[in-house]
Amino acid sequence: MRRVLIIDDHPGVGQALELLLSLHDIGARVAASPAEGLALLDGQAFGLVIQDMNFTADTTSGEEGEQLFRAIRARRPDLPVILLTAWTRLDAAVALVKAGAADYLAKPWDDAKLLATVENLLELGEANREIARLREARRERRAALARRHELAGLVFGSDAMLSLLELAGQIAAAPVPVLITGPNGAGKERVAAFVHANSAARTGPFVALNCGALPADLIEAELFGSDSGAYTGAAKARLGRFEAADGGTLFLDEIGNLPLAGQVKLLRVLETGQFERLGSSRTRQVSVRVLSATNADLRSMVKSGAFREDLFYRLNLIELKLPALAERRDDVLPLAEHFLAGRARLGEAARDALLAHRWPGNVRELKNAVERAALLGQGGEITPALLGLDEAGGGGWRNLDEPSREAVVAALDAAGGVVSRAATLLGLSRQALYRRLERYGIAP
Repeated sequence: MRRVLIIDDHPGVGQALELLLSLHDIGARVAASPAEGLALLDGQAFGLVIQDMNFTADTTSGEEGEQLFRAIRARRPDLPVILLTAWTRLDAAVALVKAGAADYLAKPWDDAKLLATVENLLELGEANREIARLREARRERRAALARRHELAGLVFGSDAMLSLLELAGQIAAAPVPVLITGPNGAGKERVAAFVHANSAARTGPFVALNCGALPADLIEAELFGSDSGAYTGAAKARLGRFEAADGGTLFLDEIGNLPLAGQVKLLRVLETGQFERLGSSRTRQVSVRVLSATNADLRSMVKSGAFREDLFYRLNLIELKLPALAERRDDVLPLAEHFLAGRARLGEAARDALLAHRWPGNVRELKNAVERAALLGQGGEITPALLGLDEAGGGGWRNLDEPSREAVVAALDAAGGVVSRAATLLGLSRQALYRRLERYGIAP
């Protein structure tokens, strides 16, 4: 807003400033007293105030100027104010600059310096107003998202995640396949849970299967179930994930690891809702919404013949691209606070370290780092050393001090008794933790 309010009781000063600004396409209004200036400020919009510091001819105290400045700040704390003073002694003006005034200029002023100061402050004001507008728009978008959709426990602060969830919310109601792409540990299953929670199938089950965590010869049995005797060790009939998810949502993570034979059967289920258990000729019918995820380049896999083209296009009717945590740094601190759950406090240095780290392990790495720091810090302030991040900002833990017996017990409690998880929290291998359990006389 290129309009300036000039408050000065010397007519010549006000006229000179008004003319100077008008020659550079800056609008101005002149007020001859503090009362008139405040009245104009209350009724009109200005991007900047230039005010005199002395409105009484027989004093150089600056008291009137200080009172005017504080009245302006009370009305418009974001409005920049330039102080004009003719005094040799500038103590009061300097004090007001420390209190928030944008700058002070001595009378007689230098036209070039005054114009440069005014232009810079007006541009800065425009930039600040735009930032405020964007923040308000973001708050409204987040509020609208929360009003319309169940967030399913998702924690975020970035525009990237906000945009992704807005899109996910739009497509959630349509019972179509969705492919969620992104790096490992970025939160693809959480996004899938969000889609399920806002779908027509939200009252049904949400069943997840990591296709990369099973041997290839067992994935089909996991997906479609098996009758007794279908394969070695199948002593009784087994319910598959599709049957378990009937009436709800099936989330298939690492879909690129599905063998070609399983891809054919999956395509059939997507098209007809029908399948047979392994070892059975009976056709079963289910109503399941399939969400899939991958960190692989399925398009390249299609070209190489490792992934069926028809299945790819069936799964990829809608794609949600989840960015790496390094690309949405505004999520880092909200997630860290969420993982802490009030157990400890992040110090400023720790916050800086979290924001500076590249997070190659994404949200999973952040969760481990914060939970381990809370454990080792025993409820105190978390420091960068407790986070254990390497100095280069890459992944992995630095080996910290030898964990005490209390730290080992606390880690086991935090991990629900799972030794491998407790070892991760302590930055140890599972074998190393077993040795410490034996040393401390702790039963696994």
